Amino acid sequence: MMIPIRCYTCGKVLAHFYDDYIEGLKAGRDSKELLDSFDLTRYCCRRMLITHVELIDDILTFSTPTR
Repeated sequence: MMIPIRCYTCGKVLAHFYDDYIEGLKAGRDSKELLDSFDLTRYCCRRMLITHVELIDDILTFSTPTR
């Protein structure tokens, strides 16, 4: 689905990092380096970005258009 706005554990706002994180990974940067540059030091916050799986495109293939 969509990236959660906040970390489930500590409540820190994370959603604004997601696009930069994905672009950095596509550019070949290391995940640790990216998360350090965002100043994400807690394991719970790092987990939210590293383990997120974008499924919205898969789900939309099963939706029916409404009129």
